[in-house]
Amino acid sequence: MNTRQWLEKLVAFDTTSRNSNLELINTVKDYLDSFGLQSWLTMNPEGNKANLFATLPASNGETQGGIVLSGHTDVVPVDGQDWHTNPFQLVEKDGLLYGRGTCDMKGFIASALALLPEWTKQQRNKPIHFALSYDEEVGCAGAPVMIDELKKRGQQVDGCVVGEPTSMRVVVAHKGINLFTCKVHGKAAHSSLTPRGCNAIEHAARLICHIRDLADYYRQQGPFDDKYDVPFTTMTTNLIEGGIAVNTIPEACTFKYEFRNLPGIPVEEIQSKVERYVQEELLPRMQKEFPDAKVEITANSRAPGLEASEKAAITALVRALTRDNEVRKVAYGTEAGLFEQIGIPTIVCGPGNIEQAHKPNEFISLEQLDECDNFLRKLVASL
Repeated sequence: MNTRQWLEKLVAFDTTSRNSNLELINTVKDYLDSFGLQSWLTMNPEGNKANLFATLPASNGETQGGIVLSGHTDVVPVDGQDWHTNPFQLVEKDGLLYGRGTCDMKGFIASALALLPEWTKQQRNKPIHFALSYDEEVGCAGAPVMIDELKKRGQQVDGCVVGEPTSMRVVVAHKGINLFTCKVHGKAAHSSLTPRGCNAIEHAARLICHIRDLADYYRQQGPFDDKYDVPFTTMTTNLIEGGIAVNTIPEACTFKYEFRNLPGIPVEEIQSKVERYVQEELLPRMQKEFPDAKVEITANSRAPGLEASEKAAITALVRALTRDNEVRKVAYGTEAGLFEQIGIPTIVCGPGNIEQAHKPNEFISLEQLDECDNFLRKLVASL
């Protein structure tokens, strides 16, 4: 199958993050196995999602070193979006291919899979590795499981290309992503007896406002990096739930917040400002109303930022192959920082425009897929 045909096959799997990705993973694994690739899976705790890591050895059988081609298999939901076509059926129109995940990021995976038959016939001094993950779209939750297994197996890798949509331009840095859940526990009471309760929603709101104050501080005071489209660390609260009735003081309130930190700003430094406020101001205030009041904060997922070295061989190689020497940094996150964190030099470069990601009528152009095919051919030929 060519790249377009593989993309059609991949898009047809509804791998929205809330769903299993096993059907897609097993299909790809069977395909890779048919060429004799060595592969293994790592599962989520529930056993309904898997990462896949596979290796096409060098011509002499060597499996250490080489380059990883990395992509995530999950996609974001289509709920409530105004799609003009079936999002899980590839539709071609005027040189564009429409479907959920075409851009983010099944196009890159399709290109790599389509080129495998060519690569098996070439002489290779280094191996090629395929790394497909689950749950990237919900905080890069799957890739760490695979990366831990890589470390346990002692797998050595020279470099990694994460094929997120960059319009086939080189991205050398991105922010970290840090997701947290906060549960505020107060005391229920009839709303006519307000002093007898402890309003979890209202106290949660104080913490949410403090998080916003911290966000405003970073926006005004920095530190800054003007290479980013959003050149400072950001913090936002994006989900909240609480209360059971309009005439009941809410006993509990849960909200989720995130911050996206510039590389070099420690996660602990930012989070400590949130927790200090809870311990020094919020909890004492709550416990005056209800001694057993408490606030629980749980880290859901953390994906480190990326700051690739210009001296790394993979950076120089991809720059040479794409003829792109611009220093490009982005606010969105990827799994690249996770590979970089364990000592694998990594850059981000893939087909499609990030502006199409997560939107209704997501698409990728045939031109971008062709460009990706040509890039990957040259990349593997360099081995």
